[in-house]
Amino acid sequence: MRNNDATRADIESPYAWMRLALSLLLMTIGGSGMYSVTVVLPRIQEDFGVARADASLPYTLTMIGFGLGGVLMGRLSDRFGVVVPVGIGAVGLGAGFVAAGLAPNLWLFCAAQGVLMGLLGTSATFAPLVADTSQWFDRRRGIALAICMSGNYVAGAVWPPIMQHFIDSVGWRSTYIGIGVFCVVTMLPLCLVLRRRPPQQMPAAAAASGARPQSARPMGMKPGTVQLLLCIAGVSCCVAMSMPQVHIVAYCGDLGFGAARGAEMLALMLGLGVVSRLVSGWISDHIGGLRTLLLGSILQGVALLMFLPFNGLVSLYVVSAMFGLFQGGIVPSYALIVREHFSPKEAGARVGTVLMATMFGMALGGWMSGAVFDLTGSYRAAFLNGIAWNLLNVSIVLFLLYRVRLMSRSTG
Repeated sequence: MRNNDATRADIESPYAWMRLALSLLLMTIGGSGMYSVTVVLPRIQEDFGVARADASLPYTLTMIGFGLGGVLMGRLSDRFGVVVPVGIGAVGLGAGFVAAGLAPNLWLFCAAQGVLMGLLGTSATFAPLVADTSQWFDRRRGIALAICMSGNYVAGAVWPPIMQHFIDSVGWRSTYIGIGVFCVVTMLPLCLVLRRRPPQQMPAAAAASGARPQSARPMGMKPGTVQLLLCIAGVSCCVAMSMPQVHIVAYCGDLGFGAARGAEMLALMLGLGVVSRLVSGWISDHIGGLRTLLLGSILQGVALLMFLPFNGLVSLYVVSAMFGLFQGGIVPSYALIVREHFSPKEAGARVGTVLMATMFGMALGGWMSGAVFDLTGSYRAAFLNGIAWNLLNVSIVLFLLYRVRLMSRSTG
């Protein structure tokens, strides 16, 4: 398993691009665990005879498990290589789907979703694959990470219609069991292809950002301090990001346009998010991760501001498209920043921790926007709340850029 035969020549080689394609495919398959419960929610509510809030609980537990599992799987990836966590993820997803499909009540269904599919399943196909991809690319690391992390969006576009088709044909329980079997028989052989370990030395392409990946004090600070600031920034930007993504359907309903129009705007956001992710990856290869994060965060704030004065149907479609184009590259920037400023040996755990923070930000922001709406009776205050969190994120990124500039001057 510990096959360290990769050399510096393997970086950005055809083999590296082949690994990237497999990682994209594995992340797309693994994303089934995240999106399945949203598709099956009405059937769960009917089958178990519970309220809508209770039927929504499995999604919350899946996201919490996904976030926590990212750290665990990242550490396993650092120690044993990417094959071990992805193999665990394949078994976890398979067992989770089957257990959920056979669950006699909501609580066992929640356990299967949160523990097997979230903590041990989907999480293994995100942070470990992102960290592994970052170690096989140098000059094109930004675009490689963007392609890899697009698997999460691709899964959101591919799995819901497939699941809905089979749910309508054979029922949700048989669909779940079938997907579980599919995950095991496809993911296990694919992950074995990734057995080769990355080269021991792989300098980060950080000249544009002044990064010092091997420094014991990244950005001139303690590693834990930089990690904490990145986590706070991750929570902040994703609290802001979640406002339109989680509430655009309800917002359109309140404005009298109907939920269907809001669903179309959400699909527009996610679809253009893939474009944004790829373009931002290309940009980050030229200006570095921190500057790309700053650019995306500022543009996200501009798009959030546009929701305040414009509430007509056509204008909301335009602003939703802007938001999708602006925010897609933000989360991949965090993984690139970690690789630019920390040792490759810590990539899995540190990438997993920062990505966990972004997931918690999405969960917190979705709830917080609803709470603000309940208190004020308007989404205007919720948008302002998102803008405030976005400003916090921008402030942290500006401070980190300032620290990088100080480091560059002191070593120049």
